[in-house]
Amino acid sequence: MATKNTQTPRVARAAMGLATAAVLAVAAAPAPRAQSTAPEPQSGMSGMSGMSAPPITEATPPPMPLPTTRGFDYWQPEWIMRDLWGPDRLSKGMEVRMKRHNTFMLKGVPEAYRTQHAMLPPTLGTIGESKDLYDRNCSTCHGADGMGDGDHANALSPSPALLAYMVHLPTAVDEYLLWSVSEGGAAFGSNMLAFKDKLTPDEIWKVVTYMRAGFPSPKANRL
Repeated sequence: MATKNTQTPRVARAAMGLATAAVLAVAAAPAPRAQSTAPEPQSGMSGMSGMSAPPITEATPPPMPLPTTRGFDYWQPEWIMRDLWGPDRLSKGMEVRMKRHNTFMLKGVPEAYRTQHAMLPPTLGTIGESKDLYDRNCSTCHGADGMGDGDHANALSPSPALLAYMVHLPTAVDEYLLWSVSEGGAAFGSNMLAFKDKLTPDEIWKVVTYMRAGFPSPKANRL
């Protein structure tokens, strides 16, 4: 009777076990990663030799400061920055003019000059007489055309007002002009004479009418 070989089943079972283990190991292994064209970032000092330098962006330069004059912006001159009504802030001429203007804006004219209005039309006859009054009483300081360039202008401080400009300002209403000419500028530190005792109210209105007409010459009106 032949003897049974017991080694063959054992070898077969061992081979099957190894095959099963191999299959399981392959199934458990992670799938291969897709090849990336971009370089992977490297951390640490070991990867610095292979890193490319970041792109250099042009920085925006800081804004250049505006030119200054005596510490103020060129576009903000000193007369804007300072306190207009502070002591010793303005030139004498500007201070005198601003005092009269400020008095008028805050208090108006004195009672005697309120509700006063010029009623003289600028006719040829009125202009002729008005020019004579202006030439005799006003032109030596304010100039023949009201430009403040009369014979005595350079000797006065503050300088005479530019009547050709001032007479067209919104503040140059009848009451203001009558008050200014009549009382002069002594109350505000000006050398302007008071004409209330030299000219009648009608004569002052004639001067005002002449100024508002643009300081014309009667001869020119006849052309």
